[in-house]
Parts: sequence; structure tokens; C-alpha cells
Amino acid sequence: MTPIRRTRVPQRRIAETVADELRGRILAGDDAFRLPTQDQLVQEFGVSYPSIREALRILETEGLVTVRRGNVGGAEVHRPDSASAAYHLGLALQGGRVTLRDLAEGLQTLEPMCAAECARRTDRAETVVPALTANIEACAELVGDGVAFTRTAREFHDLLVSFTPNATVRYIVSSLVALWSAQEETWAEALARRGEYPSREEAESVVGIHGRVRDEIAAGRHREAGRLARAHLAATQKLLLDRFDDDVVNASSAQARQAMQASRGTRI
Repeated sequence: MTPIRRTRVPQRRIAETVADELRGRILAGDDAFRLPTQDQLVQEFGVSYPSIREALRILETEGLVTVRRGNVGGAEVHRPDSASAAYHLGLALQGGRVTLRDLAEGLQTLEPMCAAECARRTDRAETVVPALTANIEACAELVGDGVAFTRTAREFHDLLVSFTPNATVRYIVSSLVALWSAQEETWAEALARRGEYPSREEAESVVGIHGRVRDEIAAGRHREAGRLARAHLAATQKLLLDRFDDDVVNASSAQARQAMQASRGTRI
């Protein structure tokens, strides 16, 4: 009688199976979801500690957990959001040698659609308009403070996207907006250090056009809201593209990662 050969399942395959299960739990869970401890996971899955650690490393490379080592170690869960989506999309664009001009043209196609959709909302007076007004007022107070003004002015664009009713459009366009904002904030800091930041008059013009877009949305004039948003976007992008249009999108720098991380606070 031929003896039965036992086939050992590779540790990597076991880890991938555990990672698949944990990934599903993270994505299905709410914001308060927490992973069990490594001891509990070993008991639950009946596998070794190295397999559990490998599973957590897989999830860590995907940005779904951060593994803390030491006496207070554990796995902190991160649900995917627009910032993480922007980062991974940005890496794909950077790897594909996509230029800032190409990213700008993509946004000119997609973001004005979001402004138009905001104007179509029946509840825009209670939801969209107050948020845009608060942002415009904050921008007006920051005219003259180049980097802070740029960051707050970019949040106006984040808001337009965040109030778009279709969730798929929101997540796709917000990723592109967050990626562009990261490039623009890096640019603003560099120009501010060199004393070349755009003038006070240009900043005040941005506040004015944001107010006009807000007014068209409030009035429900979706076509005009989209047209104004497109013209404004092209004008503000020109400030960066005149200097860096052939540069490749950069999502991997520390400054870009920090800027995209800051976008996590934007409503989605």
C-alpha cells in the first residue's frame, strides 16, 4: 500500500488566505472596527504566528493597517478613503510618466461636472451653499498668506466634488483633486520661499470667482456653474503649468504624501 504523502501548504498561501478574510472584514466594517490581537488571530485561524504576521504585512502594504511593534504593538485599521486612493492613483500616474498638464486636462473635464451636479441638488441651499460660503469667507481672511490661502482655496474644489450625489464620481474625482492639490501645495511652498507667490490681487480674484460659482450653484444654473468652474480651473492651473507643465505627477515625495493625508478631513 502506497503511503499517503502530506502536502505542506506554503506559509505565503496561508497568509494570503488569512489576509483575504481580514481584508473583507475591514472593508465591511464600520469606522470603529478593530482587528483582534495576534494571539486571538492565531487561535481563530489555527495557524502560526509567522503566518499571521505575514498576513498583516500584506494588509500593511495595501494601506489597510499599520502594524505597531513593541509592548504596545498591534494593528491599527485604516479604511480606504480619497487620500489613500489618490496616493495609489498618483503612484500609477507617476510610474506611467503622466505629466501635470495631462492631469490638469483630466480635471478640466471632470471637476466642472461636479459643480453642475451641485447646482442640480434640490437641497443645495441647506447643504452645498453654506459650506461653500464658509470656505469663501475663510479664504478672504487668508489673502496675503500664500501657502495657507492656497490650501484653503483648494478645499473649495474638494467641497464641490464632495457634494456630488453620485458616489462613484465622488471617489474618482476626489482622488484626482487631492492629487492635484498635493502638487499645487508643494508648488506654493516653493514659490513662497523664493518670494514669487502670486499677488494679492490674484488671490482676491480667486475669492471672487469662487463666490460667482457659489452663486450659480445657489441659483440652480447648472450649465453656468459648470462653465465658470471650468474657466476658473484652467486659469488657476495655468499658474502652475506655466512653470512645471512638462513635469511628471509626483505622489511619492514626503510633501505630496502629507498634502494628500491632510485631505482625509474633507467630507465624502
